[in-house]
Amino acid sequence: MPDVDDQMCFACGEENPISLALKFEKITKNRVRAEFIPGEYHQGYNGIIHGGLTATLLDEAMAYVIGFKGIKAFTAELNIRYRKAIEIGEKLEIIGEYKGSKESSIANVYYAQAEIFAEDGNLKAQAEAKFIEADN
Repeated sequence: MPDVDDQMCFACGEENPISLALKFEKITKNRVRAEFIPGEYHQGYNGIIHGGLTATLLDEAMAYVIGFKGIKAFTAELNIRYRKAIEIGEKLEIIGEYKGSKESSIANVYYAQAEIFAEDGNLKAQAEAKFIEADN
């Protein structure tokens, strides 16, 4: 991950000129991490990252940890808890963790969670999500 089809991804695409350029690395078999520093063009309120971009960072971490397991799936449900404002220029660590799966007669469902930490270790945001296996 990413594969050739993901080169224009807004979050990680290497060919997308406005990509967030996230680079996730596998840190255990069920965890990934990336770093990100939001710039002024990522803000909502003055000096604070836009909440939608926070959601994107969390969603991407969870999608990556599932992708690193060789599963192609899309986000079906995303629940976010914003803990503290993320300031522009603040170095962030984004962690995604695979939590398990459930087979269904309709589609396989995968569970993941993600967290965003400031450089000082303060939790800024966290999320849980369900992903549904994509048709090939």
